[in-house]
Amino acid sequence: MTIIQALILSLVEGLTEFLPISSTGHLILVQKFLSINPTEFSKTFDIVIQLSAIMAVVWLYRKILFTKIKIWEQAFIAFIPTGVIGFFLYKIIRNVLFENPFITVYSLFFGGLFLLLIDNWKKINKGQGRLENLSLKRLLTIGLVQSISVIPGVSRSAAAIIGGLSTGLSRSQAVEFSFFLAIPTMLVATGFDLLNSGLFFSPQEYFILLIGCLFSFLSSLLAVKFFIEFVKKHNFSSFAVYRIILALIVWITLKI
Repeated sequence: MTIIQALILSLVEGLTEFLPISSTGHLILVQKFLSINPTEFSKTFDIVIQLSAIMAVVWLYRKILFTKIKIWEQAFIAFIPTGVIGFFLYKIIRNVLFENPFITVYSLFFGGLFLLLIDNWKKINKGQGRLENLSLKRLLTIGLVQSISVIPGVSRSAAAIIGGLSTGLSRSQAVEFSFFLAIPTMLVATGFDLLNSGLFFSPQEYFILLIGCLFSFLSSLLAVKFFIEFVKKHNFSSFAVYRIILALIVWITLKI
C-alpha cells in the first residue's frame, strides 16, 4: 500500500464512518478499484483508521463523555450482542465476508431499500424517546440490530440508528447514540484485530498507519458535524438512494 492509497482510504473512511452508507463497504470497494490486494496489513489498516475516526466523536463529545458515566454504561451494554457475534464469527467475517466484494454490493443495495422503507414508516419516525430513559432491553435491542453490520456493506451507523428508532428514540437521539455506540465497538474490534495480527509490520507500514489515522480523524470531524446538522432538517432517503445507485454501478463494473 502506497502513501497516496492510504490517504485516499483514510479520507473515504473518515467521511463515511458515521453516515448510513457503510464505511467498511466503501473501503472494500475502493481497495478493489485501487488494485490493493487483501493482506494482513491492509485488513488491519482498515480497522485502525476506523478507530481513529471514532476518536473524532470522543473529541467532539468530550464534555458529555467525561461527565456522564451513564453514556459509557449504555454504550457497553448495547455493544454486547455485536461483541459476542464478532468474537465467534471473527474468522468468517475477516476471511470470507471481507474477501467477496459482491457481498458488499448486495448489502449496500438491499440496505438502501430497507433505509427507504424505514424513512417511509411513519410509526418508527415518531419517536420522542431520550437516551437517559433507555431500558436494558432496549439497549440490547439496539445492539442486536447493530450486530447485523458485521456483514460488510450493511453499515454499522445505519444499523445502530435503525435500532435506536425501533426502540422509540427520536431521530437526533438515535444518531447521537450511534456515535457513542461506535466507541466500544471499534475499541474492542481494533484491539482484538491487533492482537491477532501480531503487529508484525515494517517501519514503512507503521508510518502509513500513522498517516491514515491522522487524515481519518480530521475528515471524521467534518462528517460528524455535517451529519448532526443534516438530520435536523432531512431524512435518510438521500443516503438510501446513494447506496442503491452505488451498488448498481459497482455491480455492473464488477460484472464487466
